[in-house]
Amino acid sequence: MPLQFNRTIERIELWSANSDGFSFVISHDESAGPGFRGRSGYTASWRPLDFNRGAIRIGGSPFNTFASAEEACNTMLGHLKGYR
Repeated sequence: MPLQFNRTIERIELWSANSDGFSFVISHDESAGPGFRGRSGYTASWRPLDFNRGAIRIGGSPFNTFASAEEACNTMLGHLKGYR
């Protein structure tokens, strides 16, 4: 089943989803304006829910579209579930 992302904060573009013990976040970064600063695009990251550690950026970030970032998260979840 694909991840279901929910908007976390309304003023900035930030979405999160959890599945199978993993947390995924997609943020929209821009060089100017409100929100996260960085290369323009959608940055995707993940981390295990049961460990207190920083997030790991998903390769290919930043993505041009939200759909591309979402697809990368779902692909990563598939890989992570395969390692269990």
